[in-house]
Amino acid sequence: MGYDVFGMCNPLYDIQAEIPEALLEEIGVQKGGMFLIEEEQQRALVASIYTHIVNSEAGGSGANTMIGVSLLGGKACYTGKIGNDEHGSLYAEGLRAKQVHYAVPPGVGETGISVILVTPDAQRTMCTFLGMCRELEPADVDLEALRASKYLYITGYLWDTDTQKAAVLHAMRAARAAGVRVALSLSDPFCVHRHKADFLQIIHEHVDLVFGNHEEAQALTDTENPYEAIRALAPYCELAAVTMGAHGSLLREGNQLYEIPAFPVDAVDSTGAGDMYAAGLLYGLTHDLPLEVTGRLASYLAAQVVAQLGPRLEALDREAIARICANVV
Repeated sequence: MGYDVFGMCNPLYDIQAEIPEALLEEIGVQKGGMFLIEEEQQRALVASIYTHIVNSEAGGSGANTMIGVSLLGGKACYTGKIGNDEHGSLYAEGLRAKQVHYAVPPGVGETGISVILVTPDAQRTMCTFLGMCRELEPADVDLEALRASKYLYITGYLWDTDTQKAAVLHAMRAARAAGVRVALSLSDPFCVHRHKADFLQIIHEHVDLVFGNHEEAQALTDTENPYEAIRALAPYCELAAVTMGAHGSLLREGNQLYEIPAFPVDAVDSTGAGDMYAAGLLYGLTHDLPLEVTGRLASYLAAQVVAQLGPRLEALDREAIARICANVV
């Protein structure tokens, strides 16, 4: 079976809880921040917010994008390391329920968890326990599925442990040998600042498409604005995409630059906007849509997720999608 996109990222089981301000203070984390926590901390945290949980499902940046590709009608495959625990089983079942192929054997340990704490003022505070995510290794990559895909999509979050790095390079080299195009999401400014030299090298050697927001792209290229950043990436990769929030996005193919306007919406929650933009981008590229049309599709999906709470869309306006794909303004 062939796939449009073979995605690789850290699989995190999302647990969303609505909690009072007093409980956030008791937990002892700064409101609005993103924090990495260890196993004992995550167990204590989940226990303390258990009665406040309002939603739980398979998540993580790369999985969100693969779910988006599937929602559009594309065929997506996902690779990431989960544990042999309840959250791992729920994670794999959740992806399959979204028609995303997942067949990585679980490791012995705890599945990664992202706890999203929402206070009454709608602020979101995230506490992430990576768990087995960090144990991904080359043997976990299904080379047969990868070689049968049109694009390999990897997020910068994977460039952490030595085994993860080895898995990423193994997949990229296999993709290149099989003629599968490679896309890299810069993922987060923290990832870029921490791994800038490595990112530039792997982009130059292995990557066809780089995707990131303006902060990430500017940090990677040491530039002052997104226009300079996307042009500075030209010597490294054929395609680049830089998002600019409410100001739209930029796409560059070779020397051709496209300015894609944002779809106007009342923003509620920016979580997942980049993931859904990437889903639209990858869907368009794997279904032979013109690049400018692909950009508008990606922009539309990002706008739809921003207009709701949560990082994923459960349904799409098929008529709106059809108009965009048919290039009907």
